[in-house]
Amino acid sequence: MKTTATFHNLSFAEAKTYLFATLFVAGNIILPQLAHLIPNGGPMLLPIYFFTLIAAYKYGIRTGMLTAVLSPVINSLLFGMPVAAMLPVILIKSSLLAIAASYARHFEERFARRSNSLKTFTCLVFVVLSYQIVGTLIEWGMVKDFFIAVQDFRIGLPGMALQVIGGWLILSTVNPRP
Repeated sequence: MKTTATFHNLSFAEAKTYLFATLFVAGNIILPQLAHLIPNGGPMLLPIYFFTLIAAYKYGIRTGMLTAVLSPVINSLLFGMPVAAMLPVILIKSSLLAIAASYARHFEERFARRSNSLKTFTCLVFVVLSYQIVGTLIEWGMVKDFFIAVQDFRIGLPGMALQVIGGWLILSTVNPRP
């Protein structure tokens, strides 16, 4: 499959930034609610990160960071998930994801003559592994318990795969122009 994905780096001065961030935050509210219908679905599927990945990769750091910060906070306030004690760790990982995704998109855009499906897939693997590894190390420093810190790697591998494969499918097939 070959794609010529269009990437956008929206600024805070553009209304589109807030419109897209609102849509991605809504996705990050709905998807976790669906995931929690499955026993242990939240920790296993890591749904709070999915639309943050798409937002930052497709629309840049500003849209990604708005999604990264607002999604966990709104979910916690509305549904108590993530629990307040986990909110700092989730916010850190979500922010790391937005940074990694926007950087990977920039890398793909700058160094690839043409964006294609395999390059996007490879970049998404890099993004997910990088935010999870760095986030796990930070979480370990915060909670002082390695077993808890590696939870996403112990039970969240399906969620990481969902982020890579689902993100790749969306970014490779849906190309809306803002």
